[in-house]
Amino acid sequence: MSNLPKELLSSLEGAAGFDAAAFKAVHASGRQVTSVRMNPAKWEEGGWPQEMWGEQVLVESVPWSSRGYYLSERPSFTFDPLFHAGVYYVQEASSMYLEEALRQTADLSQPLRVLDLCAAPGGKSTLIRSVLSKDSLLVSNEVIRSRAGILQENMIKWGAAGVVVTNNDPADLGKLKDFFDVIVVDAPCSGSGLFRREPEAIGEWSLDNVQLCHQRQQRILADIWPALRKDGILIYSTCSYSKEEDEEILDWMIDELQAAGCRLQSDPSWHIVESRSKKDGYGYRFYPDKLKGEGFFIAAVRKEDGGTFTYPKSKRQGIEKLSRKESEDLKRWIREGEALGFFRHEDTVRALPEALVEDLSYLQSFCYLKKAGVLLGKPSIKEFIPDHELALSTVISQQLPAIELSRDEAIEYLRKEEIRAEQAARGWSLVRHQGQNLGWVKVLPNRVNNYYPKEWRILKRL
Repeated sequence: MSNLPKELLSSLEGAAGFDAAAFKAVHASGRQVTSVRMNPAKWEEGGWPQEMWGEQVLVESVPWSSRGYYLSERPSFTFDPLFHAGVYYVQEASSMYLEEALRQTADLSQPLRVLDLCAAPGGKSTLIRSVLSKDSLLVSNEVIRSRAGILQENMIKWGAAGVVVTNNDPADLGKLKDFFDVIVVDAPCSGSGLFRREPEAIGEWSLDNVQLCHQRQQRILADIWPALRKDGILIYSTCSYSKEEDEEILDWMIDELQAAGCRLQSDPSWHIVESRSKKDGYGYRFYPDKLKGEGFFIAAVRKEDGGTFTYPKSKRQGIEKLSRKESEDLKRWIREGEALGFFRHEDTVRALPEALVEDLSYLQSFCYLKKAGVLLGKPSIKEFIPDHELALSTVISQQLPAIELSRDEAIEYLRKEEIRAEQAARGWSLVRHQGQNLGWVKVLPNRVNNYYPKEWRILKRL
């Protein structure tokens, strides 16, 4: 790749850690890095990894991630049933450093309210949810409606109950004054950090676009800042190398928002470059010639002004909770010991950790909610009709009827084709592969109805 923009290379002269010759060489190499991050709620440490893709796919830990792995080759994730079950997420390794930033700046043992502001397609949200305590709330927001659907799908696959997916402008969420303990802003950027993985992005890069992104990033941060409580943490990241989108934004936050920079610690063997900004902010640069990952920048700041959150009574609408009997009837579908609040939304019922019900009542006053907690299903006169979201959730009972499928059978199920289940009991049944839930079927006397979502089905052929 010899067509890196000359203006980019010139602009990076003097940037912390930039080595022009090594930078150009790694982009010319054509080398690709594949990495995944395991879902701790669906994967027992030590029980993988060769079983998933075979002995030929060697694995190596991503050093700054507790559950991240590099793969020696890229398997066909589309034809891996465990991918569809939410057992892992395919995520770029550099961006997994968000875990370190969270661990070093927030007390993850406590219940927290966290906002992932620019969340689609869901890599950072699934990571955040994996390191938060059970009673913490994650609000995953995507402003672009067409991208909010894939975010919702990936959060359903991850399975956690303490998640709300919203589709709002940052200014709308900024009205949640002092509500969040942590806000993550993976800002829209000019994308130079992805040139090795996405060479087509080179033609879209320009200095003018860098400036446009710089202005957009400032607007996003100014809009969302009121929603962060006093002493709360904002973690800012981009996949850009440009100082205008990285260190200069960090200095702008320190000047205009009265933020204070947070210094993070990294093992020197990771080869992450610390960059000190002019206003004493600390940024961290990831260069593909120095480590196994793509270009990335991340920084954390603390909010020194602001207040603490209390519920304003005028903004609390409440949600329609189920009666005690209705809630008891649902418990056969739920894992024993789960402290959930059940509520009705239109003709469906949902569940959310009991500790978060009041937060949900408050959020719905300001936000367009695409997903709240776990959609359990739809009551009807004859029976309860379970939803696909319940099947993939981590709150579902392990005692429900289930049919174990081979890989080939699982692929047929994921194509929404008919499967065979002669020995299965009549009625609703989970289908599983290697013990992981894929969805529902209904076993009838002469056939098995496949309830996999039509819009999620595999269309490609092996």
